[in-house]
Amino acid sequence: MEHVCAGKVRDLYSLDGDLLLVASDRISVFDVVLPTPIPDKGALLTQLSAWWFHHLRNVAPHHLISAIDVPPELQNRALRCTPLRMIPVECIARGYLAGLGLREYQRSGSVSGVALPAGLVLGSRLPEPIFTPTTKFSDTGHDEFMTFDEMARGTGADTAERLRSLTLELYARAAEHALENGIIIADTKFEFGWDSAGQLTLGDEAITSDSSRFWLAESWRPGQQQHSLDKQFLRDWAVRTGWDREPPGPVVPPAIVAETRRRYVEAYERITGAPWSRGPAKAP
Repeated sequence: MEHVCAGKVRDLYSLDGDLLLVASDRISVFDVVLPTPIPDKGALLTQLSAWWFHHLRNVAPHHLISAIDVPPELQNRALRCTPLRMIPVECIARGYLAGLGLREYQRSGSVSGVALPAGLVLGSRLPEPIFTPTTKFSDTGHDEFMTFDEMARGTGADTAERLRSLTLELYARAAEHALENGIIIADTKFEFGWDSAGQLTLGDEAITSDSSRFWLAESWRPGQQQHSLDKQFLRDWAVRTGWDREPPGPVVPPAIVAETRRRYVEAYERITGAPWSRGPAKAP
């Protein structure tokens, strides 16, 4: 294997012309990798992504070749994938208001140029899901909102329309399935690229506790903090420590590590309908 690059959470390797997307147990909040790993997190992200790629295969082509045909030392936390020429945009679908979307709405009454009704609060369900792209890379080192027209100037109008359509269709299908199993997908992000035949293809990860906001549907109440099954729990803890969001991040206590892992496992089990066992769950 040839090591291609390392991200905050994943490492990328080249193997026999394919790519290996390897998820670690590292976790980042506010774009800073914390010094304490979350046990099984890499395997949970990998196996949940694989499940979604299969479940949503009729909505969009994806880059996954196999979650099993990987080197033994990387079993359960590596995806063997088709190389893609990635589009430098994070395609975000929002069905509810939270996080950066909420802050942008409070500032301007809109998100990524999409005007929203007055009076919305944390956790409000939007009249319909919206597409809110962000830059993948920027001079600040953080993703930044862009309007659809700004995205289209970089990708071309036809590609922009296709990205918006695929993002919202993927979100709608995933949100419907998750809600049937007691989870609200408040928002999630997708990344796309071009394969060697020029086909627009879903890449990276798919609808995990790192890339999405998962809320327990039974306790959803607009105007209050939601019970999350994602890394918002860890973000909230980090804020309470008084940390200034600059490296290095704080050491995470064992109880917070255990609860973070428990929430990731619960999301996996509710969505896949299978108990967590580190191995892949079969999607319908």
